Amino acid sequence: MKNMYLCTMMDKQISKLKGDYLRYLRLQRNMSENTLDAYARDLDKLLVFLDHQGIYPEKVELSDLQTFSAALHDIGIGPRSQCRILSGVRSFYRFMVLDGYMEADPTELLESPVLGEHLPEYLTTQEVDLLKDSIDLSKPEGHRNRAIIEVLFSCGLRVSELVNLTWSQVYADERYLRILGKGSKERLVPISKTALKEIENYLPWRRSLNIKPGEEDYVFLNRRGAHLTRTMILIMLKEQAEMAGIQKTISPHTLRHSFATALLEGGADLRVIQALLGHESIGTTEIYTHLSVQSLRDEILNHHPRNIMHSSQ
Repeated sequence: MKNMYLCTMMDKQISKLKGDYLRYLRLQRNMSENTLDAYARDLDKLLVFLDHQGIYPEKVELSDLQTFSAALHDIGIGPRSQCRILSGVRSFYRFMVLDGYMEADPTELLESPVLGEHLPEYLTTQEVDLLKDSIDLSKPEGHRNRAIIEVLFSCGLRVSELVNLTWSQVYADERYLRILGKGSKERLVPISKTALKEIENYLPWRRSLNIKPGEEDYVFLNRRGAHLTRTMILIMLKEQAEMAGIQKTISPHTLRHSFATALLEGGADLRVIQALLGHESIGTTEIYTHLSVQSLRDEILNHHPRNIMHSSQ
């Protein structure tokens, strides 16, 4: 009975600690519910590991975390996911120190796996047009799907920003969107005439819907009159890519990458692209310089006379 009581007390303490941490992320770091869920899942991996080892979270040492990191590798979690999980672990222990649970941060010398350079997939303007042209406009949601693709490509929105886009954020006459991004940070994003035209074409079908109470202000709705989810948009894009004969792996983020790459190749300043994407760090935006260089390299290899001559010999 005594052991069961101690286990129950330990469970309650860890549950309270986890609750305090997630509350800190929500209130102090302004994280969205989706981000909080991801942090909670990653923290659970650590807590389960520590429970099996019989270690309290506040008694953790660097060697314990190194064993945890090795265990992630052993169960087949990839380097990129390992980095994400360990980033969450560092965040958790920074909170532990800030809130007085610990005096020293055991993650200070914790190393993450080395990642190779990963260039995100992107579509050319021609491929985006192929994607849109593959949509069957005889289907009720056809014009809506064209509008979604064009807004993602023309404005570079995150998929979470698109599904939560409301009419009060759309300034059609001035041709810009007021976007509330990560950490509740607001930015203004120009919207093209093409994107506004696609939205206009979608409106007759939207007006025919039986819109659910509380959903009236959302721009993009499903057949049941409720706003879309990220999964719905992912499935739609994958289906359209297959129909368009596009072999690349497509996601909503692909169109965000395509937006940034098109701007850079058109001569836009990297700082401007950073502001439009809502990146906190210029380092995050710099990945598109690599994409642009890769594109230029391909053009040289395919079209420069020296390369053409070499390949024909």
